[in-house]
Amino acid sequence: MEQPSVTLSITKEVGTIEFFHPAHNAMPSNLLVKLQEAIDQADIESKIKVIILKSGGEKSFCAGANFNELVAITNQEQGELFFAGFANVINSMRKCSKIIIGRVQGKAVGGGVGLAAAADYCMATKYASIKLSELTIGIGPFVIEPAVSRKIGLSAFTQLALNPNTFFTSDWANQKGLYNATFDSTEALDYAVKDFAESLCNYNLDALEEMKKIFWKGTENWDAHLAERAKISGKLVLSDFTKETLKRFKA
Repeated sequence: MEQPSVTLSITKEVGTIEFFHPAHNAMPSNLLVKLQEAIDQADIESKIKVIILKSGGEKSFCAGANFNELVAITNQEQGELFFAGFANVINSMRKCSKIIIGRVQGKAVGGGVGLAAAADYCMATKYASIKLSELTIGIGPFVIEPAVSRKIGLSAFTQLALNPNTFFTSDWANQKGLYNATFDSTEALDYAVKDFAESLCNYNLDALEEMKKIFWKGTENWDAHLAERAKISGKLVLSDFTKETLKRFKA
């Protein structure tokens, strides 16, 4: 697997969405669009009862937004569009009528933490440490904050956001509620995810759908809310601080 991709496969009423990018699964805008489309497709596919969201490769789960695209932003419209990528995926996950299980095999940074938080139930390996690094380049994790704070609370989010150079362990993420279970190996994780997904398929689909509505109660305004957050980031990415920092990183 070398080329960026998003795939949707179906096995025993379980739909598995897998995304991949060779740069530590960092997600460029076009791949985020494909991921959003795959989630929407899985939602309406009658053969699917439960969805697994995973990334390819054995190491990083998702390194967040694509750095090369970030560097290339020259105006606020481009900036808003760029940051809307993860917002649109989170909103599709939120509005999807089916339970989404996150499978996190490795490190998650920035938007990758947002994807884990937007899953209805998330399992990870002990290697799946997390970091919100946005402040290091002069922006902040504005778009993903609602999803992350919803899972771990504002206090834990504050700890993450204000320590942008620190990887927090999978144990920490598990204790705070981002992960629902952690495992010693990818093999053990895959077994547990498969078993859990197939067990959910045995339940009343209508009941699961109603449960999902309860899980996401109070988020009905997120289409507009996350769009406003994307505007904040789109403005900040044009700041002198961020432009100078990105030049240093690129060099």
